[in-house]
Amino acid sequence: MPTETERCIESLLAVFQRYAGKEGDSLTLSKREFLDFMNTELAAFTKNQKDPAVVDRMMKKLDLNSDGHLDFQEFLNLIGGIAVACHNSLLLKPQNP
Repeated sequence: MPTETERCIESLLAVFQRYAGKEGDSLTLSKREFLDFMNTELAAFTKNQKDPAVVDRMMKKLDLNSDGHLDFQEFLNLIGGIAVACHNSLLLKPQNP
């Protein structure tokens, strides 16, 4: 039986695979696939953005090898960054005794 961490990893793999490859390479997210991922999986973030170019800038920043696609490692950089931001926001909240 998989551990909670193993299930989380499997879930991340499944989400990446759900969006990758619709436009070709199943090992990467194209710009459109990334936008679909963001609008579906992180809809609260994208809907609250006033600047429509924010997702384009995120893609460029995440695309470390500048190939116009996000591989799984680059995708994990986004997920890790979001996790760190969530963790930090919890640390900043006042603790109830």
